[in-house]
Amino acid sequence: MERTAMQQRVSHLLRLVDDVTSRSIATVVVVLLLLMFWILLAILGSPASWETAFAAIAGSITLTMLFVIQHTQSRHQIVLQLKLDELIRASPNADDLLVHLEVADDDELIKIEEDQLAHHDAVRGDEGLEIVKYKHSD
Repeated sequence: MERTAMQQRVSHLLRLVDDVTSRSIATVVVVLLLLMFWILLAILGSPASWETAFAAIAGSITLTMLFVIQHTQSRHQIVLQLKLDELIRASPNADDLLVHLEVADDDELIKIEEDQLAHHDAVRGDEGLEIVKYKHSD
């Protein structure tokens, strides 16, 4: 699926916003700005219009960050899925049907999960998992 130049620019901008806002210095700056705002509100007697403006700005930033986080998480998930798909394709014993399993319907997922559990039980045999106890050295 081809993306337009505008979509690519928006995606790049969202990744840039995510990169900047995920740094620890961004948290420090926001906390300092909030402290200054609260001190200023206390000094000026807490004007109602300022409180309304603050609430509107905070809500807008929160909503915007929700979409920024959703975009970057979706992108990271796609990248991770592509890497996992490549590992499946590279393994000679892997089941190629597992590639792009994320688009399978629920019944197919349940069936594959049951097959995987049965396979793991068969590999384990009757003895189950071995519990290993380590001696603590003092």
